[in-house]
Amino acid sequence: MYLGPASRLAGVDARNTSRHDADRLRTSPSSLRHPEKVHRPDNPIPGKPDWLRVKAPGSPEYQATRRLMREHALNTVCEEAGCPNIGECWKQRHATIMILGRVCTRACTFCNVATGRPDLVDPHEPERVAEAIAALGLSHVVVTSVDRDDLDDGGAEHFARTISAIRGAAPGTTIEVLTPDFLHKAGALEVVVAAKPDVFNHNLETVPRLYTEVRPGARYFHSLRLLDQVKRLDTTMFTKSGIMVGLGEDKTEVLQVMDDLRAAEVDFLTIGQYLQPTTKHHAIARFVAPEEFCSYRSFALGKGFLLVSASPLTRSSYHAGEDFARLRAARAAKLSAAS
Repeated sequence: MYLGPASRLAGVDARNTSRHDADRLRTSPSSLRHPEKVHRPDNPIPGKPDWLRVKAPGSPEYQATRRLMREHALNTVCEEAGCPNIGECWKQRHATIMILGRVCTRACTFCNVATGRPDLVDPHEPERVAEAIAALGLSHVVVTSVDRDDLDDGGAEHFARTISAIRGAAPGTTIEVLTPDFLHKAGALEVVVAAKPDVFNHNLETVPRLYTEVRPGARYFHSLRLLDQVKRLDTTMFTKSGIMVGLGEDKTEVLQVMDDLRAAEVDFLTIGQYLQPTTKHHAIARFVAPEEFCSYRSFALGKGFLLVSASPLTRSSYHAGEDFARLRAARAAKLSAAS
C-alpha cells in the first residue's frame, strides 16, 4: 500500500542514510527491514535538486509530538516511511497514525515500511490512537495501516473500531483513512465505509504498466474498482487517491490515470515525486521539475477533480487538514453553481 514516496530525509543527509540502510540490509540478517530486497541489484541514488531539500527535524514541537507518539506506543507512517515532511508536519503537531503494526505483508519496491511476518493485532490500539488525537487537539487526522493480507478482513474491523474510538474521544476531529486495497477480502470495504470516515483514500501509486515492478502484490483495476465502490456505497463520502512520478512513467500514462480516477468519481488527486529510500529500492528514473507538477495540476483540474495537490514534496497526508477544508468548500461551490 501507499505510505508516501519516501526517503529518510530529503536533503543533505538523505543519501548517507540510504547508504547506511542498504549496508544494514546486506550485513544484519537478524534485523532485516526488507529481507525480500537483499539480493536485488543496487540502484545508485542520485543527488537531489534544490527543490527537494528540506531542513532536518528538531523543533520543540517536533520533539513533543514524537514523545506523545512514544507515550501512547503508536506507529506513524511519518517515521516508518521516512517522510521528508515530518519536520514541518510534526512542528504543527500533525501526525499520520499507522495502525495494525509496523510490518507489512506486501513487498512494494518503492516503500520503506518493513516487510515480513506481521505483528499481532493490538486490541487496545484504537483507544490509544483516540487518546493521542485528543491530546494533540487535531481538527483533522489521517489514519493508515500496513497491508495485512494475513487477516481475514485485511484489518477492516480494526479501522472501523479506530474511527469509532476517535469519534468518542475527539468528536470535533474529522477523519481521513488511507486504506490497503483489501484484495480478496470480501465485505471488508463495506465495514470501513459503514464506519463513516470523512475521507476515504486509497492510492493507485503509479501507472498500470509499472505495477508488476512497483506494486507486485496489487492490481491496478482492483484498486480503481475499490474507489468506485466507495462512491456506490456512500455518494456523499469524499474519495481521494494519489500517485508518484519519477518511477519511469510518461505523461500520457499519467493523464490516463487521471481519466480512470475521474471515471471512478474520485474527488481529490495527489501527485508527488518518488524518492528512493535505499539502493535496494526501485530506482529513480528522473526528478520531475516543479513546472511539470503545475502542468499536471492544471490538467487534473480540467478533468474535473474537486481538488489537486501536485508538487515535488506532495504526499498523501501532507496538509491534509487544510486540504479537507478546501475540498468541502469546492464541493459546496460546485453544488451552488449547479443549482
